[in-house]
Amino acid sequence: MFEGIATPKDMSAIEGAIEYPYGVGNIDIRHTHTDPGVPVTWWRSVGFSHNGFAVETFMDELAHEAGEDPYQFRRKLLAKEPRHQEVLDRAARLAGWGEPLAEGRARGIALFRSFGTYVAQVVEAGIEHGEIRVYRVACAVDCGQVVNPRIVEDQIEGGILFGLTAALYGEITLEQGEVQQSNFHDYRLMRQYERPEVMVDIVDSEASPTGVGEPGVPPVIPALGNALFALTGQRQRSLPLTADA
Repeated sequence: MFEGIATPKDMSAIEGAIEYPYGVGNIDIRHTHTDPGVPVTWWRSVGFSHNGFAVETFMDELAHEAGEDPYQFRRKLLAKEPRHQEVLDRAARLAGWGEPLAEGRARGIALFRSFGTYVAQVVEAGIEHGEIRVYRVACAVDCGQVVNPRIVEDQIEGGILFGLTAALYGEITLEQGEVQQSNFHDYRLMRQYERPEVMVDIVDSEASPTGVGEPGVPPVIPALGNALFALTGQRQRSLPLTADA
C-alpha cells in the first residue's frame, strides 16, 4: 500500500505516522507485533491516537534539542503543506502563542491529520494541589466544506475532552491477572468542573468534506504533554500523564 513499507495486518499500527507531513530527509517507520495477552479493541480515533502522541511528542523533543520554538519549528518544516500550516497558525494565534502566561502555567502545541481532517491544538495547563489542571484548549480545524459549524464544534470539543480523559486518567491495571477497573466509579472520567475552556476555529474551505467525529482526539494528548514539559522540564513518553513525573 505504501512505497517501501510492508503493510501490517493491523493498519492502526501505522496510520497517522505514515502520513508524516514534515519536510525531513529521512523517515523510518517500523512496527513490531506483540501479543500482550489482553484483548485490545477499537478506541476513538483508532491508531491515530497513539501515533499522534508519539509523533508530536517527538517533534517537540526535536524542537527542544534544536533550541527552537515548538510552533516555529513545526511551521518551518510544513512549508510544502499549506493546510497543515494554516491550522497550526490559526491555533497558535487563537491561543495567543508567545504572549505571557500567569505564573505556574505553560502552553504546548501539536497538530495531526486524521480521517482527512487537519487539526492543530494548543493546550494551556498547570499543576494545582498535586494534580494536572488544563485551563484552555485552542483548536483550529480544516475539515473541508462545512454545512453546520455547530456540529463540527460539538464533535471536536467532545474529542478533546475524550482525549484529555485518556491523557489524565486512562489507565487499566491488573492484579493477579484480573482487571481492577469495572465501571465509572473506579475508571475516572473528566468531570464538568475540570472541563477547560475550549475554543474552536473552523477553516472556511471549499474542499471535499471530511470527518469530525474523531480528529479532535490525536493532537490534544501530545499538546498537553508538551505543555507539561514546558512547565516542568520533564518529558513524559507514556500515558497517563502525571503531575510528579
